[in-house]
Amino acid sequence: MDRKLKHLEFIQGVINRLSTNSFLLKGWSVVLVSALFALSANNSNVKFIFLAYFPAIAFWALDGYFLSLERAYRKLYEKVRILEAENIDFSMDTREAHSGFIEWSSAFISKTLIVFHGALITAVIIVMLIQI
Repeated sequence: MDRKLKHLEFIQGVINRLSTNSFLLKGWSVVLVSALFALSANNSNVKFIFLAYFPAIAFWALDGYFLSLERAYRKLYEKVRILEAENIDFSMDTREAHSGFIEWSSAFISKTLIVFHGALITAVIIVMLIQI
């Protein structure tokens, strides 16, 4: 039983780091977009607003990647949870649950990411329309 608990702790540690990374990405996204807003208002240079799209979209894509990995590790957690203790091999391989683009695109358009990052991109559009 100790082997199983230790393996589950390893997996949970990865899940925690991935969710922390996602939280930090959201913070950096808001900070960078806000800084570009301030630059565009301060210099009356609308070009900085167009630059705000790049970090907003890049952080959205990266956040989707972290969410897809987090989902894969949650599936691995469930798989290990039902294994017998003697079958525990401490594998952290998520290839069965995470094949790449399909999982990433599903995470990219998830409700939580669309609400946050969509609102950020909507703010960029609104500020752009106001300043033009």
